Amino acid sequence: MSDNILSGKIALVTGGSRGIGAATARRLARLGADVVITYRQEAEKAAAVLGDLRAAGAKAEALRADQADRDQVTAMVDEVARQFGRIDILVNSAAVFRAGELAAGDRDAQAAVNVTGLADTTYAALPHLSDGGRIINLSSALGTRAGTPGVADYAATKAAVGAYTRAWAHDLAPRRITVNVVECGLVDTDMAAPPDSELGRIFVSMIPLRRYASADEIGAAVAFLAGPDAGYITGSTLRVDGGAVA
Repeated sequence: MSDNILSGKIALVTGGSRGIGAATARRLARLGADVVITYRQEAEKAAAVLGDLRAAGAKAEALRADQADRDQVTAMVDEVARQFGRIDILVNSAAVFRAGELAAGDRDAQAAVNVTGLADTTYAALPHLSDGGRIINLSSALGTRAGTPGVADYAATKAAVGAYTRAWAHDLAPRRITVNVVECGLVDTDMAAPPDSELGRIFVSMIPLRRYASADEIGAAVAFLAGPDAGYITGSTLRVDGGAVA
């Protein structure tokens, strides 16, 4: 991918202080975008990512916002628009993962971030999103194929992300805004079982490529969908899962 293909673009990456969000933010900055990341609690990690973005030459900011809180989300998006004027690329990366038999409150809390919060962020961003812009939603292969016990509630939230994506692709086509999903398999982040753990080895045995993805590999897929070569792709799912759903 050519350098600076995103020069002049403004990107908002939710959940950008760690894992896939951080790797994506760094990738977009290296390609010339100015980048805003959000975080909920980990201010030190967000500051470290912010330093990396600025070192790459990006104008960058880190804003605190709990995606489960609609008022915080709206205020955060308004602040992005105030500082940067618009949003060209929205990457909905913030999410939580809870497995097992969940109490009702835990199910609601997970859905509040993964589904309602993602929708709130997107709807808040739409008045500020430039025509011809990009929305990329991060999802999970579990939303297509559960594959393991105890993930019903999480899998349902990720299936909802796909449904929103396909519907928004229709709704936003008149503005030439593309909306796509990057559907991840197992990724080597702190949300997943370590690949060298007993559970990690079991998961690896189920993946045709026999390894986890790196967060940067997911970031590369997001960057492709954010770039000029993906202008005719919308309502689609780009699977980066090592063949897990094959």
